[in-house]
Amino acid sequence: MQLDDRDFADDLALLSQTQQQMQEKKTSVAAASAVVGLNIHKGKRKILRYNSACNNPITIDGQDFRDVKTFTYLGSIIDEQGESDANVKARIGKARAASLQLRNIWNSKQLSTNTKVRIFNTNVWGRNLENCESHHPENTGIY
Repeated sequence: MQLDDRDFADDLALLSQTQQQMQEKKTSVAAASAVVGLNIHKGKRKILRYNSACNNPITIDGQDFRDVKTFTYLGSIIDEQGESDANVKARIGKARAASLQLRNIWNSKQLSTNTKVRIFNTNVWGRNLENCESHHPENTGIY
């Protein structure tokens, strides 16, 4: 299976099989961007190598992209091992934070248990599960 490049609004993730292919894609994007007056933000130039023995730099205008072990793209943490543990932990942390923000609701005597459960399901579980349709919990080892 081959994945295509990922782009959303002003975020772009280029995927390639080789260092040369990545350099060509980067050059093509930089050229197309320049035509319309855009550029690739220097602080956001990152490269994550997955299962690669090649450590040659990817450059724009003589400046290397920064090699990283992980980065976040559209709220999902991507790492060089292809693992989702960090991503799952981050989502659990967000759900916990959402739950703690609702402490006044949990302690309220005016709301029924049914209403509290509905609030929990929409606000806490919704936060934890957003964009998770592509994650497979049975493969994460985190429950």
